[in-house]
Amino acid sequence: MSTKSPLSLDERPALVLIDLQNGILGLPTVHPSDGVLKNAVRLADAFRAKGLPVVRVRVAWSPDGGDLPVSRSAAPGLTQAPPAEFAAFPDELGPLGDDIVITKRHWGAFTGTELDLQLRRRGVTQIVLGGISTSIGVESTARSAFELSYHLVVVDDATTDTDAASHEHTFGKIFPRIAELGSTEDVLRLLG
Repeated sequence: MSTKSPLSLDERPALVLIDLQNGILGLPTVHPSDGVLKNAVRLADAFRAKGLPVVRVRVAWSPDGGDLPVSRSAAPGLTQAPPAEFAAFPDELGPLGDDIVITKRHWGAFTGTELDLQLRRRGVTQIVLGGISTSIGVESTARSAFELSYHLVVVDDATTDTDAASHEHTFGKIFPRIAELGSTEDVLRLLG
């Protein structure tokens, strides 16, 4: 799938988890979402234990749908906002505690949110990234992180997509150009 590179962690990385929420976790995915969630939980627990930031990103819209993305495209998106439970985080991720919660309304977690501000205020120079879906929310966030000069690690077994070809393309062509790639075990080993 992807060419792994030697990983390194900065002194102050943050774990950023994209759209690991009930409404997304229920979608059919290339790699089972329960395994992705399990790895994300392991990473989150390790980051919390080291006092490092954990960011939970969810996609949600106001009940009236007034903030849904608008575009003219061949494959238009939602026309009405999903119910509130769509954006709820699964119990497995644990209580919110000190986790940073970012609500996005577009694909990428930086667009129209305070993610960059929250990370910079905490001295974060690197993002360890996972979530669903690889070619949409995760890739969009990774591209923005790269453009904002964050170092980036994408965790392959904590990331999946609803489309196999899109997942393979992103891991094979896009991520190797902007990020280091590794597994949950690789990151946990570096965290010590």
